[in-house]
Amino acid sequence: MKLTPNGIPILELAEIGSTNAEAMRLGLAGAAAPLWVRAERQLAGRGRSGRSWTSEPGNHYASLLIRLSCAPAVIHQLSFVAAVAGVAAIQSVASARTPPLDLRLKWPNDILVDGAKLVGILPESTILPDKSVLAVIGIGINLSHAPDAVDRATTCLAAHGVGVTPPAMLDALAVEMSRALRLWGHGGGFAAIRAAWLARSLAPGTAMSVHAGRDKIDGTFGGLDHDGALILRDHSGYDRRLTFGDVTVNAAERGQGTID
Repeated sequence: MKLTPNGIPILELAEIGSTNAEAMRLGLAGAAAPLWVRAERQLAGRGRSGRSWTSEPGNHYASLLIRLSCAPAVIHQLSFVAAVAGVAAIQSVASARTPPLDLRLKWPNDILVDGAKLVGILPESTILPDKSVLAVIGIGINLSHAPDAVDRATTCLAAHGVGVTPPAMLDALAVEMSRALRLWGHGGGFAAIRAAWLARSLAPGTAMSVHAGRDKIDGTFGGLDHDGALILRDHSGYDRRLTFGDVTVNAAERGQGTID
């Protein structure tokens, strides 16, 4: 079995329904972790809130299986860990580009370039009988083409002059994911992850809406709470602390199309 540069096994598949589903299946069946599952093509890729994720060959589709000893209350922080690692990995493969890519993070874990979605991240987890956590972090990166989406702008690295193969992208990502997970330290180092995330976030004051269940809350981006909750300043000047919801950036004020 192939290994990443930092020695983590990679299961490489021509196609699979979902790398997340396959990684979780393997973990529940007793596969050793950490383990990367990478596919050239997904037949049933998934994004947040049940969205489908178009997964044709040429882009990066991979999931990391890990076992953790952490409190259930901090598992959601894996979204931020993966986002920070994703930015670092993309920066490394695009290091020769001039000017550097302006990568920005939209809560909780979308990576954008010029307001268009480049990366989608989907963590999933289950608590095992011994109280440890089996987690899978799926990361899709648009390398050679951007999937069509009627509700958001999308882009790919090739459109920005960066050429990289899926295996090379995974090599870079595996190193940065391991580094970010060590920094996170099962939740004890989240302050450092939060600081790294905020260093790449959308600008404070960016107009956005959050769809949380049946509610739609309009306001401006006010940063992250200490545990990763979104701080949204509503039109009454009140800071709302939100722990779930889909964020839509009001890009009209920035001269761009709506992103989600």
